[in-house]
Amino acid sequence: MIDLSTSYLGLSLKTPIVAAASPLSHHPDVVQRLEEAGVSAVVMYSLFEEQIIRTSLELDYLLTHGSESFAEALNYLPDHGKYSVGPERYIEQIHELKRKATIPVIGSLNGISPGGWIHYARLIEEAGADALELNIYNIPTDPKISGADLEQSYVDLVRNIRAEIQIPLAVKLSPYFSSLPNLAWRLMEAGAQSLVLFNRFYQPDFDLEKLEVVPNLQLSSSSELRVPLRWVALLYGRVPVDLAITSGVHTAEDVLKAMMAGAKVTMLASALLKTNTPDAYVRQLITDLQAWMTEREYESITQMQGSMAQRAVAQPGAYERANYMKVLNSYPDTGPVIPDITLQAGMLYPVD
Repeated sequence: MIDLSTSYLGLSLKTPIVAAASPLSHHPDVVQRLEEAGVSAVVMYSLFEEQIIRTSLELDYLLTHGSESFAEALNYLPDHGKYSVGPERYIEQIHELKRKATIPVIGSLNGISPGGWIHYARLIEEAGADALELNIYNIPTDPKISGADLEQSYVDLVRNIRAEIQIPLAVKLSPYFSSLPNLAWRLMEAGAQSLVLFNRFYQPDFDLEKLEVVPNLQLSSSSELRVPLRWVALLYGRVPVDLAITSGVHTAEDVLKAMMAGAKVTMLASALLKTNTPDAYVRQLITDLQAWMTEREYESITQMQGSMAQRAVAQPGAYERANYMKVLNSYPDTGPVIPDITLQAGMLYPVD
């Protein structure tokens, strides 16, 4: 029998397949079917800092009645009707998932600033979440904010949330940092026990008819696996945290590559959203995993984890540059595709 079990955030998981934060976690029955198919944990959709702030502003307005700043303050926040749910409903849905499924439920908070909303991390823990994923989605637009200041705000936020909870804490990052290994180490020291690589920043589009900025969600493909794969392979064994890959995981081959790079789990969202039968998709994924491992005589997932990481290289910087040159030189040099030409009487003619 092939052993697909792994561990993540101190949790024993039956497979490395985790359902990433997505609309699927709104539906406990769907999560239950995913568990039966082989998904080993589920990350809930994110509760946003803005949602909590809005709820607090509404409550403050009801208590004070005469606040002139209330309407103006709400104008800075997204339309309540276009957001998922409020914080109280979020807590209720954790309870519902825990009743329906036996796999670990990982809560998700999306925020960028220290503040009173952070105590919701404790409420998520009290609701029964087995761990918490902090999804820091922050695109700096102020030219006066330095990279060092931004990174420090991440570290401070992790430290503040760590002080609120006892359950394991994961941090979901973007790849856009000058020295990701250094930031990873500082986040670990602040209390992060896992890094989830990477967050996908969704770029808006322009509607040329209405002259409006419009959201444009495009689901991922396997081609997006390379960036998190590279960084997991670089960080594995150097920063003592669990590593998870969440971008571009669609096939059994993607899962296998992630394990060999050093990931403890792979998190699927787009792959599950693209199909009408996500449970059947997971079953086929696990069947393909087992077939590949059986053919190559692997007995367990843990046997391959980190087997292709970079930690064994004495000079990783030199290795990266050598690999960069190797890739550039691997493109076949077939010569120019433009036909030879000659100039005659002001006209261009191909030369046979």
